Amino acid sequence: MDKVMATAEEALADVTDGRSFAVGGFGLSGVPEVLIGALYESGASGLTVVSNNCGVDGRGLGILLAAGRIARVTGSYIGENKEFARQYLAGELEVELTPQGTLAERLRAGGCGIPAFYTPAGVGTQVAEGGLPWRYAPDGSVAMASPPKEVRTFHGADHILEHAITTDFALVRAARGDRHGNLVFHRAARNFNPLAAMAGRITVAEVEELVEPGALDPHEIHLPGVFVQRVVALTPEQAADKGIEKRTVRER
Repeated sequence: MDKVMATAEEALADVTDGRSFAVGGFGLSGVPEVLIGALYESGASGLTVVSNNCGVDGRGLGILLAAGRIARVTGSYIGENKEFARQYLAGELEVELTPQGTLAERLRAGGCGIPAFYTPAGVGTQVAEGGLPWRYAPDGSVAMASPPKEVRTFHGADHILEHAITTDFALVRAARGDRHGNLVFHRAARNFNPLAAMAGRITVAEVEELVEPGALDPHEIHLPGVFVQRVVALTPEQAADKGIEKRTVRER
């Protein structure tokens, strides 16, 4: 039951090329930076990533992206990463864009063993009709487009079929966790982290504070340890290293 690993590198020692990852975080909030760094150091490439966004230039998943390690991304937002846009438009990266709520539900469904579901999100758009560019050719033409999705009518309204997502690994960050893998997330970091953790066949959690079993109030646990296979305790310095996506100031 003790799922604690000595280092992030040890926790990802069995990662090989071509693996798929669900990664928690929203912008730079709740991003498993230490695990992403260990994944980078592993040298694994040809990775498939499922995440709300792909980090920013030089931070989060942006590190793997800049190194050319990511082959395919499923996400809902790409606007803050110039290298992401460059690779996508140059035909170097396959990208599946999906509505944000649909992405969340696809991850949750994967974790719950639900193979697919119907949703009204995207009806009447290219999300349903197909034709969204998944990959561009070097000359700017569309080399691969999204296929049309099945549409059914429920209670007089059209809905589209969306498939659940499961991945080989999931990387998440929690504020507190115990040796059994029970996790508590802090405020905005409770974004895609619980959902990503549910979708991974092997879920690795980096925790800012590691506590002993029984120290967490069962009513306050956001993700039960059944979804987590490996835990990495961060150092105080690692726990304190949190990026700010945009610094703004205003006149007082």
